[in-house]
Amino acid sequence: MTQRPDIPLPPPKERRRLREAGALTQAQVAAQVGVARETVRAWESGRTTPRGRKGEAYARLLESLTTPSAEPYEEPAVPRTAAGRTGRHRQPSPSAVGTAETPEPADALTPAQAFDALYAFCAPALVRQTYLLSGRRELARESVERAFQTAWQRWPEVAVDPDPASWVRATAYEYALSPWHRFRPRYRHPEPPPADAADRALLDVLLTLPPSYRRTLLLHDGVGLGLPETAAETEASTPATANRLLHAREAVAARLPGLADPAALHRRLAEVASAERLRAPGPPTVRLGSERRARFWTRAAIAFTVTIIGATVLTVRTAPTRYEPPVPPGETVQGIPPRVAPGTLSDKELKLRKKLRSGTAHGPQRLLPESR
Repeated sequence: MTQRPDIPLPPPKERRRLREAGALTQAQVAAQVGVARETVRAWESGRTTPRGRKGEAYARLLESLTTPSAEPYEEPAVPRTAAGRTGRHRQPSPSAVGTAETPEPADALTPAQAFDALYAFCAPALVRQTYLLSGRRELARESVERAFQTAWQRWPEVAVDPDPASWVRATAYEYALSPWHRFRPRYRHPEPPPADAADRALLDVLLTLPPSYRRTLLLHDGVGLGLPETAAETEASTPATANRLLHAREAVAARLPGLADPAALHRRLAEVASAERLRAPGPPTVRLGSERRARFWTRAAIAFTVTIIGATVLTVRTAPTRYEPPVPPGETVQGIPPRVAPGTLSDKELKLRKKLRSGTAHGPQRLLPESR
């Protein structure tokens, strides 16, 4: 019989989430367990199930990532929603069984607490990813803040989403790649580049890629998503996503031959993002800003509606209520000869004009008439 691991394995989606929470790539997990990267990807997608010694080693690695000391976050678990349900099912680890602590009730987290937990889980890494995507530190912070503000405004929808982290990440990426930022005065001038020359070279190569290629490369080789997940998040077909990924890798390898290996590229992307000191605002600040923005747009919509209603009422009150005939045409006034329009001269007028022209005096008499 095949040996089953002593430690229960979480569901496939939970495996990938635990790996991302521990800031590990599929290649790093494969190296620690002693399998190929494709095997780890198959385990995380649910196509195969870990068994034997490799499965036991993989289960112990995932169990170590569930401890509170796992890096880089203190609470790697996906936050529960306001209804007390998690976006993904999670099996309890043996270390939590038999402890003196009483497990939390299912409805312990309020919507604000669940949002704060999601923010603490996603925001630090998402700011660094958005910086690699846009090349601007301030825009990266603003994109993440705006994405979480939108998530808080639509929290009932985000709370029941199977993967709320992907929902927020897609919103932040779309905001960061918006072409309208180039017309904003604060983003017309480039920001100071990274201090290290190698980091500058990699960031320059990334910014020369088309936005769709850059996003695909960052999701697949930077975040570590599989090809189907990357295609779903970028709203493209799997062949198109694979084509974008290949072209992006070729463009990076053409200018930086040392990054032709995807594992080396993933490591360098993590190093470039970690070298920048990018800090996101606190969750209460984001929630307060979201509520203020919602109040502002609500009041603006009410004011616009009141203006339209007032203009309509004013038009109705000032509009004529009876028929007013147009101004009638003018009538001829009796006793006054009509004014003759200029036209051809009559014979009498031609004779008078000829007489005047022939009898015109010449010389100083015209200027100084003499009195006789």
